[in-house]
Amino acid sequence: MDNIKIFALGGLDEDGKNMYVVEVNNKIFVLECGLKYPENDQLGIEMIIPDFSYLIKNKKRISAVFISHGNDDVMAAIVNLVKEINVPIYTAPLTAYLIESMFKEAGIKKYDLHRVQRNSTFEVDGVEIKTFGVTESIADAMGIAIKTDHGYIVYGSEFIFDFDVKIDAFKCDISRLANLGDDGVLLLMGESVASTREGHSAPHHKLTPLIEPYFEETEDRIVITMYNQNLFRLIEVIELANKYNRKIMFYDDKLREFMQEVAKLGYYHVPAGLEVPKSKFDNKIENIVVIISGSGSNIFKRVQNITNKEDPLIEFRKSDTIIIASPSVPGTVREANRMENALYKEGAKVYATDKKRMFSMHAAIEDLKMMMHLLKPKYYMPVKGEYNQLISNANIALDMGYKAENIIVMDNGQVATIKNGELEKQYDQIEIEDVMVDGKASLDSSGMVLRDREKLSTDGAIIVGIVINHKTKKIIGGPDVQSRGVIYLKDAEHIVKEIGIMMENIIETAVKNNKYDNMTCRMEAREAIGKYVLRETGKHPMILPAIIEINTTE
Repeated sequence: MDNIKIFALGGLDEDGKNMYVVEVNNKIFVLECGLKYPENDQLGIEMIIPDFSYLIKNKKRISAVFISHGNDDVMAAIVNLVKEINVPIYTAPLTAYLIESMFKEAGIKKYDLHRVQRNSTFEVDGVEIKTFGVTESIADAMGIAIKTDHGYIVYGSEFIFDFDVKIDAFKCDISRLANLGDDGVLLLMGESVASTREGHSAPHHKLTPLIEPYFEETEDRIVITMYNQNLFRLIEVIELANKYNRKIMFYDDKLREFMQEVAKLGYYHVPAGLEVPKSKFDNKIENIVVIISGSGSNIFKRVQNITNKEDPLIEFRKSDTIIIASPSVPGTVREANRMENALYKEGAKVYATDKKRMFSMHAAIEDLKMMMHLLKPKYYMPVKGEYNQLISNANIALDMGYKAENIIVMDNGQVATIKNGELEKQYDQIEIEDVMVDGKASLDSSGMVLRDREKLSTDGAIIVGIVINHKTKKIIGGPDVQSRGVIYLKDAEHIVKEIGIMMENIIETAVKNNKYDNMTCRMEAREAIGKYVLRETGKHPMILPAIIEINTTE
């Protein structure tokens, strides 16, 4: 009988950074590899990714990494993982295109990527895998089912039930879900992001009813901001433009290439003659919809650049109707607010979509109930969401008649073990930490770099430089004291003088006692000067002593 372990390396008690691990005997199956955008106090951080330590340590046991769809919170850290270990990746064709684009941009040439169709059955390392289509904000989204001796372990991905979907690549396969339920589901992992939302998410996820009045009312230019990966809403905008005989222009080249791939796969074609290429765009064109897109906070920064008149292609006009259809996500609120403020200063007509009227495409309470009803799992595990959302999701299962002992609510790193089809009561623990990425480099997960940045931003820095003779250790230059963000030097000459004296005394004392060492003296100076500055100013700046030793003839 199968021995099963299930745990998360990210995605529990947080929004984003999704990564879940299912171990069936000795085989590891990974679900998702996403990122999370940093909070405002995480200075200079580009993104936060899961801790891959466990996977690196057990890389020989990894059978597959499944990516359910093409959004950053589930796939954007795959580049970081493949740089560490070359894992076999399974995903649908459109998501595979996005992953390959990221690999190309990162210079990764060696990878193991398998394209699988939604609603298919195949084997990985001798284990049967089933995929099923779900309705999400991007085409080709799918859930994954892993077969065990005691039933399927099903990962539902992100989903809503929308029976008005016309494009096959967005449709949810209800019959396949029902068949999975009939075959027997041991455990269902259900998303929690919208588990506090009453009813179904559909039809409130649609953008068209909210923005169509602007297409009807204005004859001037329309500018709309959107996320690159929200293909569902992008198609809504294109269809509205076509309905009201407006041309469109894709501001972002990546989005244009993405739409070409969508067309190549046969999912959706931009109506012929509708698009104005960037090369033929003129800022004076009136009857046009300009689509400004991006990912994360990049879209907000792009719009700010345009408002600052720093963009070579487009300049906002007072006659413009500007629609913000890219609501802020966790980690982007500050940039989103800056963008909105900058737009209002332009004097154009600015409309922001209301989150209370336009729902994100995540499962609401009745969606989650329907998924549970179709699959009839023995155990239910809330995933994807803050802790209160996980609990709300668990309460939905309780309302559906599930017993508390059959509902698994865990933190990242906690391990649920199922032996002979029964859940063990005690959870094991894997030690994991957030990994923060600054540009292309991973920072230490202990947060020392962040603490340094926070100190610099609040208390500043003092640099103390001194020059000594390399042979004799005699002071021949300085000390020179520079303050950045701590004190105004001209108003604090006594502090500057005292810092210089302290630096000289530390070096002279060490030389006198035959204990001089460059690094030791700098460490001693950092501690002593830090205490003195704290006492005099109440601040705790970063102290940077520099002792420069040079050869000289006396």
